Amino acid sequence: MSSIEELAAEWLRLDKDMETYNEIQQLLANHNRAELEKRLRTRIAFGTAGLRAPMQAGFSSMNSLTVIQGSTSEKTCKILLKPFIKLRTLHGSLARSVAYHSSDVAVLLTQAPVQSKVVKKMRILTLTQASQGLAEYLTHTISNATKRGVIIGWDARHQSAKFASLVAAVFYAKGFKILWLSDVVHTPLVPFAVTLTKAAAGVMITASHNPAKDNGYKVYWSNGSQIIPPHDAGIAASILENLEPIRSAWTLESVDRASSSWYNCRDSITKSYYDEIEQLIQPLKALSPTMPLRFVYTPMHGVGEAFMRHALHSIAYSEDQMQAKPDPTFPTVKFPNPEEKGALDLAIATAEANHINLILANDPDADRFAFAEKVKGQWYQLTGNEIGILFASIILDAYPKDADIGRLAMFASTVSSRMLAVMAEKEGFHFQETLTGFKWLGNVAQDVQAQGYDAVYAFEEAIGYMFSRVVWDKDGIAAATVFLTACRHWMSMGLTPWSQLQQLYKKYGCFHSANTYLLSPSPTTTTAIFTHIRALSAPHPHPTHLGTRRIIRWRDLTTGFDSATPGHAPTLPTDPTTQMITIELDGAGQVRATMRASGTEPKIKFYVEGRADSERVAKEAAEEVLEALLGEESWFG
Repeated sequence: MSSIEELAAEWLRLDKDMETYNEIQQLLANHNRAELEKRLRTRIAFGTAGLRAPMQAGFSSMNSLTVIQGSTSEKTCKILLKPFIKLRTLHGSLARSVAYHSSDVAVLLTQAPVQSKVVKKMRILTLTQASQGLAEYLTHTISNATKRGVIIGWDARHQSAKFASLVAAVFYAKGFKILWLSDVVHTPLVPFAVTLTKAAAGVMITASHNPAKDNGYKVYWSNGSQIIPPHDAGIAASILENLEPIRSAWTLESVDRASSSWYNCRDSITKSYYDEIEQLIQPLKALSPTMPLRFVYTPMHGVGEAFMRHALHSIAYSEDQMQAKPDPTFPTVKFPNPEEKGALDLAIATAEANHINLILANDPDADRFAFAEKVKGQWYQLTGNEIGILFASIILDAYPKDADIGRLAMFASTVSSRMLAVMAEKEGFHFQETLTGFKWLGNVAQDVQAQGYDAVYAFEEAIGYMFSRVVWDKDGIAAATVFLTACRHWMSMGLTPWSQLQQLYKKYGCFHSANTYLLSPSPTTTTAIFTHIRALSAPHPHPTHLGTRRIIRWRDLTTGFDSATPGHAPTLPTDPTTQMITIELDGAGQVRATMRASGTEPKIKFYVEGRADSERVAKEAAEEVLEALLGEESWFG
């Protein structure tokens, strides 16, 4: 194993960004071996989400070298033990944080201490490395990749524009046509542009709704969806074979922007995007006459406002002015995620001051969408599952009456509400569940589309919604536009989104979610917990009870076992390197619960849903099972 001095020397040899060069130089001068170990010993992981980490010098972080070069290894999050576990619940009213007692515990920290210049810590080396590996992989994998080119976009975070320029310099040096989006964009515009131009790939510089100190590098394949196996592993391997940065990758000065290999495509791409948005909502507009609509919108200090204004050019709305313009410090929120407690406080204050009952929100890169409504004098933020079902209902209402409903296809991830499956069974359209994440939802939907279905829509409980007419990925602007058009339809019938949801519960049954998470000290601890749970009923293949309820189905996508299928083989892909168990239980209120290890954070996540004829029974069932999972004498106690 290399000494820390050898690793530091290698960094200083490779890094041409003087700021990050000096960071490592200073740590050496201060003999700060612990911090050097954090920064240099492990490499930032390249997975299906690309790269995402704090911006700072070191192989484990986002910086100019690792974006040019890239690498793969362990996760970069660190944790600090505390005498409690933070939980996050999304059921009930506004999302809120609560504390749950435990003897050993974890609070998520960033990979390294926050320093005074957080604005400059993603750095050039990381970007250089990732781009070189990706470029080589595309060249050897996709026919005419260099001629087809690569779409490059970035958000308004610190250093995003700089990192995008470095990505462009690398791909230009490798002979690729550069399809340059010229200014800040929302993330969905990149996969939209990949599909429209038939580019070989797309790269978006964003950390979505992560804290201000983070940035990221997101990759879209030539089909306009996020990368999935085997491409993630192939790109990671290619990165490791291309760690030496080419000299011309460190600056755009070597790029001839007047050449035929450089195309500023922002104007044509955005025009086509807005045209597709308009085509998407035309069938919904035909459902009812135009009605006046008032709402508050917040882009959460991100890039969404300009795109929302263009998409909704015919609709007047009120903005939360304190969060309307891009600000990479996210000064008014602890976390720039609409789901987090307090994130919508300013929007609610704006709505109250203007006597408005509807609030719409995007996260900073505008690929997610959130909604809150004032119900009986109290603000209620709908969950991702509830919004997802409302979207499905309006799609059904607007679907051509003379079309074959059996060809209509909708999708949800396995941790999302089962209500969409119930709707499909009752209405006759095709439903399919996928693994978690839009990398799976988008790619599976495209596969189903190729089989002759009309794969129009997919959603996930984490406020992500895909409308394939526009893009094969989640899109917060498309979602907001569809939602507002649907609101006009519902209001023409004397309904609000909330009351429309109650109508759906009457028709399809009541569903209640109780989702949360635990923070785990390490992947080893997480694996040990799941291994212990599997062994609780030995020699039986799985536990038979949870609390007082009998387990009537056990699906383990880690070991590849499903008690409900012939031969006990799961229909979804399995992965022995991850942890995911789903159980279905008998008793009052049908309950399904999924427990899984997060692929991007040191968390064990829980998704519990109760189904019953009444909201009370569904809620009680879900919360009973969640308590059974988390109580002191339970599996995760």
